[in-house]
Amino acid sequence: MQIALKKYTLKLAHTFTISRESRDEQDTLIVCLSHDGKTGYGEATSNPYYGITIEKMMAEIESNRAAIENYELDSPENFYAHLETMGLHKFTLCALDLAANDLYGKLHGKPLYEIWGTDNSHYPTTNYTIGIASIDKMVEKLKEKPWPVYKIKLGTKEDVAIVKELRKHTDAIFRIDANTAWTAEETIKNAPILKELGVEFLEQPLKADDWEGMKLVRAQSVLPVIADESCIVESDVEKCGPYFHGINIKLTKCGGLTPARRMIKKGRELGLQLMVGCMTESSVGISAIAQLLPQLDYVDMDGAMLLKEDIASGVSILENGEVIFPELPGSGIQLL
Repeated sequence: MQIALKKYTLKLAHTFTISRESRDEQDTLIVCLSHDGKTGYGEATSNPYYGITIEKMMAEIESNRAAIENYELDSPENFYAHLETMGLHKFTLCALDLAANDLYGKLHGKPLYEIWGTDNSHYPTTNYTIGIASIDKMVEKLKEKPWPVYKIKLGTKEDVAIVKELRKHTDAIFRIDANTAWTAEETIKNAPILKELGVEFLEQPLKADDWEGMKLVRAQSVLPVIADESCIVESDVEKCGPYFHGINIKLTKCGGLTPARRMIKKGRELGLQLMVGCMTESSVGISAIAQLLPQLDYVDMDGAMLLKEDIASGVSILENGEVIFPELPGSGIQLL
């Protein structure tokens, strides 16, 4: 195989704010793996919360270029096991694993969901994310993008007031993501009010390591609670089982499609609700997530929808939430 690395700065359509940060752009790394006239594409974004930069990922790949390029791609799973011997960061693993899966599908002339034996005729609708802003600005964003399901970022002193105001302008399903900003007491107190306002579930209300708090929330919250920051890698699935109703798997955090599929399998065994989320990726990362849709209960794959301009084509999402899968096999990705 041959590797090419491309760095992009993705401009966001709006300032994106969560409880711990704001940004107007997102750096991302695209890995291109080519063999026999076909090219597979993978992606991982930078993230200060997890201490990862584009430069660090590129340096890791360059240091292992020969070992990667000399590998004969017999299966993405075996390739992933090969990569794991190199001590790479999970974000770096993700970009390589997504590229390998896309390439594998293209070499075999089939989309990944078909290779995995899943049926894409039924799938959950992605939410569209409303980042933290003034109440007026959040209402403006909601009106600008009519959508059947919204994820609302919270973590302010006006959280309940925000949801009450947004509810006046839409009958869409709401999901709440506090990004670790609440206490157990706040969560338990807010849950009944939010349920009345049409909220479906709460995502990661407490700090990632507040297991005692989550024990209280799991027992007393009238809304389901989904783990995000508490569920990063495969071993976290079983750990989260007693404390959450479900898990949100991020490909970049866990290391790609290969470990994500194992996390889905383990989550099902534990009776957890399953969600896959994005980290402001372009259509490269989003198209990879879409291959998992038939296996999920919920999905957050609006990353490319939040950009001013995309850098790739692949899976597309219509205004009613319908997903259009491309004819191109693998994850269906082409760089623009």
